[in-house]
Amino acid sequence: MRVLVLGAGVVGTTAAWFLRAAGHEVTVVDRQDTAAQETSFANGGQVTSHVEPWANPSAPLKILRWLGQPDAPLLFRPSLDARQWRWGLQFLIECLPSRTRRNTLQILAMKKYSVAALRELRAETGITYDDLQRGILQLYTDREEFDDAAQAAELVRQYGIAREIKSPEECVALEPALALRRDRIVGGIYTATDETGDAFKFTQALAALGAKRGIVFRYGLTVDALAVADNVVSGVRVRLREGGDGERGELIAADAYIVCLASYSPALLGPIGVSALVYPAKGYSATMPIVDPKAVPMISITDDAKKIVLTRLGDRLRVAGTAELAGYNLDLNPVRCEALTRCAVEWFGSAIDAKRATYWAGLRPATPSNVPLIGRTRYANLYLNTGHGTLGWTMAAGSGKALAEIVSGGRPEIGFEFLEG
Repeated sequence: MRVLVLGAGVVGTTAAWFLRAAGHEVTVVDRQDTAAQETSFANGGQVTSHVEPWANPSAPLKILRWLGQPDAPLLFRPSLDARQWRWGLQFLIECLPSRTRRNTLQILAMKKYSVAALRELRAETGITYDDLQRGILQLYTDREEFDDAAQAAELVRQYGIAREIKSPEECVALEPALALRRDRIVGGIYTATDETGDAFKFTQALAALGAKRGIVFRYGLTVDALAVADNVVSGVRVRLREGGDGERGELIAADAYIVCLASYSPALLGPIGVSALVYPAKGYSATMPIVDPKAVPMISITDDAKKIVLTRLGDRLRVAGTAELAGYNLDLNPVRCEALTRCAVEWFGSAIDAKRATYWAGLRPATPSNVPLIGRTRYANLYLNTGHGTLGWTMAAGSGKALAEIVSGGRPEIGFEFLEG
């Protein structure tokens, strides 16, 4: 079939790769000049099994406590946006224990499937992207939080994710670069099967290889609308991006259409009656040069109290975290940028050059449950692959592979509840 993928981030590009591998004629449309220029550009770099959703029984009280903190891990900025309030109400429902458990297992199923798909893809292509298969160590500085996390680790262990509970001494033995910060640590949880890498480099490399294998990438095109008739999509209206050569419009037709537009998916789907409760959660990152390689961990670190990840990407340290529910604004908030720098310095001091930090903000496409929307819509040839939240890098390969099977008329062998239209 002729398949049109909307969006060239890590999710869209990976979906295009698997669709092409399945034998389809694939075109990818994106408004930027190259792949991975938006949400996938500078994320935390973790391919992680720490998949507990934001919506959990403890979340409402934490969010209330964080309301007055400008550098809070999750900051809700109320507005008159009805979608924001609808999303927030559904988020509260998803905080019920039964919903949290179901959502955790759904995300976990996709994570396991996705990591296997990523490893197969890496072995097949040989692409490199500052990737490390050294695991992820979640560090705790609060005893109560550590005890709660140790209990939660039991749930995922039942489903094949080997989380190892570590004492402070064991954390340092595992990662000697933490030795100078031993007194801060009350415990850790280590997952050896997790990995890290630069999602931007991965996506750029995969797009380049995909183009050699016949995928057509059309950049600089803004997607305006979906044209529908008789319960099918008949085409996608696009135009040259603002600032391009005029405002020439075009209708691109295909046999199947895949929406991978992250936080912008609802704006495209709403006018044709397809509901996608996805809201942008602005995340921040700082990237800093490493000046003392021996004093910066090879293992990716998560500071649980601050919900900040610190990941080594070659000769750089990527520090990322925080979520701000404040619409589509991408302005950098200095307070939140400084929180990332401060966290990095607290852990690694002069081993990094914090004065040369470069900051970035991107809009994570979050569903209230943190479970992505993957599968069919009520239109026979329209499919969704969106709403991955903070786990787009983690789930990209698996959701792309699964979607390619669905578009090809099959059903993926995974315990995940795909959309059925």
